[in-house]
Amino acid sequence: MGTPMFASRFSPALLFGHRSAAAVLSVAGFFLAAVHAGEAWPQFRGPGGDGHAVATELPLSFGEGEHVKWKTAIHGKAWSSPVVWDDQVWVTTATDKGGELSLVCVNKATGAIVRDVVLFRVAEPQFCHPFNSYASPTPVIEEGRIYVTFGSSGTACVDTKTGAVLWQRTDFVCNHFRAAGSSPILHGDLLIMNFDGSDFQFVVALDKRTGKTVWKVNRSVDFKDLDAAGQPAAQGDFRKAFSTPQVVTADGRSILLSSGAKAHYAYEPATGAELWRLEERGQHSSSSRPVVAHGLVFFQTGFSKGQLLAVKLGGQGVLPESQIAWKEKKNVPNKPSIIVHDDLVTLVDDSGIATCLEAKTGAEVWRERVPGTYSASPLYAGGRIYLFSEAGHVTVLAAGRTFRKLAENKLESGFMASPAVAGNALFLRTKTHLYRVD
Repeated sequence: MGTPMFASRFSPALLFGHRSAAAVLSVAGFFLAAVHAGEAWPQFRGPGGDGHAVATELPLSFGEGEHVKWKTAIHGKAWSSPVVWDDQVWVTTATDKGGELSLVCVNKATGAIVRDVVLFRVAEPQFCHPFNSYASPTPVIEEGRIYVTFGSSGTACVDTKTGAVLWQRTDFVCNHFRAAGSSPILHGDLLIMNFDGSDFQFVVALDKRTGKTVWKVNRSVDFKDLDAAGQPAAQGDFRKAFSTPQVVTADGRSILLSSGAKAHYAYEPATGAELWRLEERGQHSSSSRPVVAHGLVFFQTGFSKGQLLAVKLGGQGVLPESQIAWKEKKNVPNKPSIIVHDDLVTLVDDSGIATCLEAKTGAEVWRERVPGTYSASPLYAGGRIYLFSEAGHVTVLAAGRTFRKLAENKLESGFMASPAVAGNALFLRTKTHLYRVD
C-alpha cells in the first residue's frame, strides 16, 4: 500500500488569509480556486469546503422570473448539491425507490441538459427514510473528471468531456440504515469517503486514477454503551452518521477531520492512521462538515445531543475535555453546517433560529428567528449570509454583529440541497429544479 504524492504548487495560506489562522484549509479546492478564480464550485460547500464564495456581486433580491437566467427540471428525488466546472453544472439524482442512480450534466450558460446517464441499477435498494434521498452525497469534480458516490450502492469516476465511466466500485459493505449522506472529497491523488452505517463504520481512501483502495480504517470508538440498548433501531441510529470529511493543515501537518457517530476523528490523510479522537457518546447521525478557523475546529455533534464544539487543534489519543475551548448547546443545527466569518460563527438550526456567536469564546452576539425550517447549509458571499429553507425561502442577512435582514426571496419547491456559486451566479437546486440566478 503506497503513500500517494500530494500536490503542493499553491499555498492555501495565501488563498484563505484570516479565515485560516493557525490551521489552513488544504482540500483540493484551494488550488481549484486559484486556477479558476471563483469560477468553479468543485465540492460540497465550495472550494474551501466551508460555504464561502469569493463572489461580491451575487443578486440580493430574486424570485421566480426575477434574476432567473434559466430553470431546468431534474428528474427523480435527490438532495445532493450542484458542482460547477468550466461550462458544466453536474448533479446526481435517483428514482424515488432507489432502483436507478444517475448523473446529470447541465450547460452552465443555457441550462440545457447535455448528459443524463444511469450509473448504477440496484436490484434491492436499502431502506431510505422519506426525509432523505437515494442521491444525497454531493459529487466532487476536477479538470476532466467527476467522482460520484451513492454510498454502498456504488462509487464511480466519469470523464467530464466524454461521459465515459472510467472506473466503478460496488463492493463496499455498509448498511446506511436511512440512506447515505456523506460526500466524497479529493486530497492529492486520493478520493476519501466516510462510511458510517448501522453495521460497519469506516473511512476509505481510493486512488482517484484507478479506484483501487489505498487505505481503509475502521472507526475506533467501541459503541460499548449500546451493548444493552435493547432496540435494534436505536442501536442502528446511534452507529450511523452522514458527515463529510475535511482536510486541513496545522503546524505544517495535513490532518483529515472526520465526524462519525459518538466521536470526531483526526487521521493522517496519506495512511489513515488515527491521530486523535474526541468522544461525544451522546451524539449520533452527524450531518455537517467540520470548519476550521482561529486555531479551532468546529464540530457539530448531530442528533440526540445537538451541540457545537470548538476544539483546540492538536493533541493525540482520546482527547480530554480540556481540549474543548467552548460548547454551545442552544439552537445548534442537526443538518445545516455553520459559517465562520471574521471573528464570528453564524448558524441556523433546523427550526429556523439563526444565531451569531464569537468564534473564539462562544459568547452570544445575537439570536433571531428567520422564516422556515432548514436542511441546506448557508452560504457566505460579499459580506452577506444566504439561508435556504425547505419551503423555498431565501433569507439574506448582513454578516456581522448586528442582526440585519437584507432581503427575503422565494423559489418554488424548496431546498434540501446546499447552494453552489460560480462567478457572480447562484446555482440553486430545489426539490424539483436546478436554477441559475444572476
